[in-house]
Amino acid sequence: MPKSAFSDQLARKLATRALVDPGDLSALMALSWKQRSIPIAHYIVREGLPPQRCGFIMEGYAYRQKLTLDGQREIVAVLVPGDLIDLQNLYFTQSDHDVVSLTPLTMAEVPIVELRELAAALPGIAAALWTDTLIEASIYREWLLNIGRRPAKARLAHMLCEFHARLRAIDRAGEMEYELPMTQEQLGDAMGLTPVHVNRVLKMLEADGLIGRNKRQIKVTDWARLRTAADFNERYLHLDQAVP
Repeated sequence: MPKSAFSDQLARKLATRALVDPGDLSALMALSWKQRSIPIAHYIVREGLPPQRCGFIMEGYAYRQKLTLDGQREIVAVLVPGDLIDLQNLYFTQSDHDVVSLTPLTMAEVPIVELRELAAALPGIAAALWTDTLIEASIYREWLLNIGRRPAKARLAHMLCEFHARLRAIDRAGEMEYELPMTQEQLGDAMGLTPVHVNRVLKMLEADGLIGRNKRQIKVTDWARLRTAADFNERYLHLDQAVP
């Protein structure tokens, strides 16, 4: 696969995580990456199976999920373009969660053993990958706080603020507008709410003049008030992590 299809994306991603030497980046690009197209609602990683490949999302969205024994789902993370899918399993013998495509997506993937060997050989690459994993852990902590301590209105407002901040950082959002690629059921599974409750809260945020909606498009009409309602501080996203 032509490396130009994703090399710029991957380089920009790593530049937000650590200062990576150009030679190290070239070594990363020289791995046996392959492009793969994934349909919607497809399992990319399955819990209990040994990790085989690490993917980099070029286009589209995915989510991490955990299931109870009776099949109830909790969405524990949403992955956007530019995210690495399976760094969390880099040194594990089996996956402890599923990764499912939220939309059709295009990814570049590499055998996980190659990435593990490169990280062992190049400390700069290891630092960037390790930092990316730590940032995802930081986001998990914020999600846990969101579900455990914020009321429903703040919970949903916080998720909308996070999407806006993350998509703006990768130039996938306008000044105050972006696409939210989740159904109300999926939003509920990410926040411990029923779809009916999600719908009610979305209407409440609209009625309060904080957002506008047009199908999957979200328009933030009052960013300052939405941030306040959400108790949102983007510190946990570490968007400026690699700034000297």
